Amino acid sequence: MDQNAEILKNAIAGSLKIIEQDREREIISRRFGLNGRKETLEQIGEMLSITRERVRQLEKAILIRLQISAEEGQISELMAAEKLLVRNLSEMGRVAILADLADKIYGRKTTASERTGLYFLATFSKNLIIIEENDRYNPAIGIAEYGDSRKIKERVDEIVKIIKDNKQPMTLEELDAKLDYEHPDYIKATASVSKLIATLNNLYGLAKWPSVNPKNIRDKIFVILESEKQPMHFSEIAKRIKESNFKRKNVTVQAIHNELIKDPRFILIGRGIYALSSWGYKKGTIADIITSILTKSEEPLTREEIVKRVLKVRKVKETTILLNLQNKKLYKKVDKNLYTLA
Repeated sequence: MDQNAEILKNAIAGSLKIIEQDREREIISRRFGLNGRKETLEQIGEMLSITRERVRQLEKAILIRLQISAEEGQISELMAAEKLLVRNLSEMGRVAILADLADKIYGRKTTASERTGLYFLATFSKNLIIIEENDRYNPAIGIAEYGDSRKIKERVDEIVKIIKDNKQPMTLEELDAKLDYEHPDYIKATASVSKLIATLNNLYGLAKWPSVNPKNIRDKIFVILESEKQPMHFSEIAKRIKESNFKRKNVTVQAIHNELIKDPRFILIGRGIYALSSWGYKKGTIADIITSILTKSEEPLTREEIVKRVLKVRKVKETTILLNLQNKKLYKKVDKNLYTLA
């Protein structure tokens, strides 16, 4: 067994030895999922034929006793585990969500019981604090020296407010400029505790914003085009999605093409090449675009100027533009090289 896993296993076993009654050890083991799946107060109460409230009272009393035992140094195995957790938390930014911390310590993807084992130890350790999971926060562990649970939540909420007030995603550097942290890594660690924040490509935004948390194919296409800042062929967009950091990226080229056609945010500007409509590209035929350009112009335009303006909004061959310009029903030459509407 890995040395870190051995340290944690011994600390959990040593802590459980402090609990003298079998029934109380059973309650703690089941509540924290130390032997498998976590169980609710109702499930444990039903198994032990006691009320939900009685289970809650016993759990609280057991954890208080464990906390006292830890403070008095009665759990000898706990000290090595605390050092291990504090050392890794220091490297991660003083606080970390439970899954990330566990994976780092074990050096691999951890099981639910391995993660809850860490959480169990942190619950009564004097050197560690826990952030309980709810709708706003991920389950997390922090170093007690740098603030209690309330303080960490305040810091998390502060980051959420800054991003919300900014109304668009921010880089870590931009957040650092607005916060008084000793190092940007501490901002990164604190932000990870929030369920309201998502991050993608070094951009931090609200989890409900598609730009940092795209949930469907259309949003992922938008993020790719927005990050590239240039038109792309639909096959290249599909390739970039597969290479991305998106949670789900197994998409087909045909699915990408279908979504590009449906969404008004995307404009076909060449053979299979799409751009964002916000970049100024226009829908319609080349003739439609030439007509629009000449309509807006207060005077006739040269052939070169028309080509230049069309290429700003569509990606086509110059010869295609010139062929369309020869349509005498739509355009007329008013001089050797000047065109206007017919």
